[in-house]
Amino acid sequence: MVDATRAKTGRRMAALARARLYSARWPLMAAAAAILAVGVLAGGRLWHSVLAMFFVVIVAVLAPRRAFRRDEETSAAISHAGDMAGMSALDLAAAVPDPLIIFDRNGSTVHANQAALSAFEPLPTGSLMQLKFRAPEIQQLFLDVREGKPAAVVDYAEKVPIERVYRVAAMPVGENTGLFAVLFKDQSESRRIDRMRADFIANASHELRTPLASISGFIETLRGPARNDEKARENFLQIMQTQTERMARLIDDLLSLSRLEMRPHVKSAGRVDLVQLVGSVADSLNPLAKESGLVFDKTFPDHAVEVSGNRDELIQVFENLLENACKYGQSGKRVEVAIEETMVGPRPEAAVTVRDFGPGIAEEHIPRVTERFYRVDVETSRSQKGTGLGLAIVKHILTRHDGRLTIKSEVGKGAAFTVYLPLR
Repeated sequence: MVDATRAKTGRRMAALARARLYSARWPLMAAAAAILAVGVLAGGRLWHSVLAMFFVVIVAVLAPRRAFRRDEETSAAISHAGDMAGMSALDLAAAVPDPLIIFDRNGSTVHANQAALSAFEPLPTGSLMQLKFRAPEIQQLFLDVREGKPAAVVDYAEKVPIERVYRVAAMPVGENTGLFAVLFKDQSESRRIDRMRADFIANASHELRTPLASISGFIETLRGPARNDEKARENFLQIMQTQTERMARLIDDLLSLSRLEMRPHVKSAGRVDLVQLVGSVADSLNPLAKESGLVFDKTFPDHAVEVSGNRDELIQVFENLLENACKYGQSGKRVEVAIEETMVGPRPEAAVTVRDFGPGIAEEHIPRVTERFYRVDVETSRSQKGTGLGLAIVKHILTRHDGRLTIKSEVGKGAAFTVYLPLR
């Protein structure tokens, strides 16, 4: 045990000597050059110059300078704080996936792990934490932990380059080391999900409240003024049936979306022929197309185009796209449905395009049309019995199938929705 302690002490002293020599390398080089120059110019012997340089090196190693002492204290504190199973504090910091910064009593940065450098760069050693993080709550957190107050947790938000929200905790490193650690736990994704959940509940409640209010009003009217009015009763009952069907569609879509979100990455090993599947979906929707004054113009290859996937889910994808084309592209009189095999990057893909020639979608709406309950025109969507969830369901199903959806449109020239699925 004594030998191990001596060996450890010897290693520490050697490391300290190397650190001092490295810190004083420029003054030492200047002193060496000056000694050699004086020796040569004065005509002295070479060994006198060598002896003088050796003396300067010894002084540099042993001199109790303030800068050396501070480096020694910091190095010893880090070593003491992280001396666990042969692992240093820096090793521990590097293993933490979240941004972690170690600073001293003066608030100077001693070490920042890679996650911290990526999140808050630049963050050089020796920089003051108070100047880097200027939010009042963070300043107070640093002050409290340095004064020995109980560790607190605060929220900290950054707006640039992107908006991020952190839960920040600070605590001392070991006992009496003079070092402190601050950990930033990124809460951005969870906050985004919370906002999406709140928006989803609000939108779903609104969509259900409207038909319920309508049905409730008609029931009250039928029980009162229209009790004996047969014509009004039939009209009101038809409206109530329409609203009930709308709620049923909305609930079915909500359940479908919920099932997809609960298991977003489950993939089927089944094989599906897109030529046969899309063709059968188009045939089943021919009555809707005729009712809307449309015809399906199909361009399919003369051979099977097979992809891996769940047949029922893919049917749901193309039913949604073709129904939307029939509902919103009536003025174009036709809907083009095309299947082709393409190469995108290193992998081959099947591309299924549904193109209508209706009013089209303005450019600012295109990035948001796959959001839940997002509608370009609310009144038109409701009149067409839309729930605002169809394209969100399409997006989730394609994610499960390692596919994607692209949308191209110009106002007045219709819209083209293309589904890409990997061929394998």
